[in-house]
Amino acid sequence: MSYLTEQAAYLKGMFDGSDLDRSSKEGKLLEALVALVGDMADELSAMEEELAELNDTVDEIDEDLADVEDELYGECDCDDDDDDDEWYDDDDEFAIECPSCGDMIYLDPSLLEDSEQTITCPNCQEEIELEITDDCDCGCCED
Repeated sequence: MSYLTEQAAYLKGMFDGSDLDRSSKEGKLLEALVALVGDMADELSAMEEELAELNDTVDEIDEDLADVEDELYGECDCDDDDDDDEWYDDDDEFAIECPSCGDMIYLDPSLLEDSEQTITCPNCQEEIELEITDDCDCGCCED
């Protein structure tokens, strides 16, 4: 029994045990209100049970969908930290390889706020154009 159902039953018990004249306008009004509160509490309890069942069903569907996605697309490799061409590390630095000299260039994330930008390689002084996108190349991460 839910809290609201218990409270509605308590109110009904108080009303039933009272000395109120049930034939008066006030008595009829209070009796109708107590009955309404009881009905509302019962309806809310039923809705809570239905919601819990619906949440369980949605969780099962979500798990099934994840299984289907794994079967169709395989495991997503875009979050693997084992890639040789990793472009960031855990210290919030971004790294790129200079196409001219092959040197790794570590960049502060604030430099990457613009979607297009040019930087200079500190090793060979070659200018490198950066184009920042949120796209993932793995094929499993679609918008």
